[in-house]
Amino acid sequence: MFKLKNILFSAALFLLVISAYAGRSNETLSDTTSQLQVFQRTLKLMGSRFDLTVVAENQAKGDEYMDLAIAEITRIERLISSWDPNSQTSMINKNAGVSPVKVDRELFNLIERAIKISKLTQGAFDISYASMDRIWKFDGSVMEMPSEEAIKQSVAKVGYQNILLDPENGTVFLKKEGMKIGFGAIGKGYAADMAKALLLKHGVTSGIINASGDLNAWGTQPDGKDWMVAIVNPLNKNKVFSWLPVRDQAVVTSGNYEKFIILNGERYTHIIDPRTGYPSKGVRSATIFTKNAELADALATSIFVMGVETGVDFVNQLKGVECIIVDDDNKIITSENIALKGIETQSK
Repeated sequence: MFKLKNILFSAALFLLVISAYAGRSNETLSDTTSQLQVFQRTLKLMGSRFDLTVVAENQAKGDEYMDLAIAEITRIERLISSWDPNSQTSMINKNAGVSPVKVDRELFNLIERAIKISKLTQGAFDISYASMDRIWKFDGSVMEMPSEEAIKQSVAKVGYQNILLDPENGTVFLKKEGMKIGFGAIGKGYAADMAKALLLKHGVTSGIINASGDLNAWGTQPDGKDWMVAIVNPLNKNKVFSWLPVRDQAVVTSGNYEKFIILNGERYTHIIDPRTGYPSKGVRSATIFTKNAELADALATSIFVMGVETGVDFVNQLKGVECIIVDDDNKIITSENIALKGIETQSK
């Protein structure tokens, strides 16, 4: 059973933002018994905050490892960015409805895995969401529901079934003209996984890659203790409710506490169901625990679309995946193998 210890906070203010222990930049933690030290760096990559943490023998090695991670994350951004007109992803989108585009095997495999998750979630996750017309705004300007026809048309070009892969030739083809793919719901998790893999290859036995809450941690602190992940009050990000130990695990949280609208007395989040065009509702936050940040990233988004009941039932069928959900009534619902001490939860 997965246990989170010393959870001392209210359900109404549950975790929505995750940050890593020792996540402050320009700080070094050392352990005199092992001669290993913790080195950190915080910077903006892929349009988001990244907190890098590595364990190394000295500052020079720590800087070398963090430079490697930054170079890897930058490389991935160039590959998957839909904002860069020269990226392979942009070339796929430009040729939608026109012709297949040959891409690197890495990108091909990422798209192939994304399609598998789409099938697994019955379309709740879909990288072709980028084709969606932006009829919803979460800045207070939307005062009434768009028409059913407008909502229907907004997702007319969305559909993972129209992403055609040719394994033999290594090509990707979007069937519909104007169709697009994007990696906003999976890219940072993938980057965290790849940076971790590269550092492991170079002998970094312990570290954390935290991509704005898409977190992958491995190994331990120099003194042998687990890394600690902070659970932060979404209404006061400077206040930490508690810490939980993480070792060789990815933790990803999606939340709607900042971007939502209330129409006809109901709360709608900025995460849109790619199958219907309607904003998801019923979930305030979804946290996924698993070995892979890429998968955790995709599943956290999927649960918002699925809703509480379907989302938890779905996770309970997945090996090595657990979740914690906070619904719109601030009730905490967990998958069956998570035990939270000190607070009332509902396990599905």
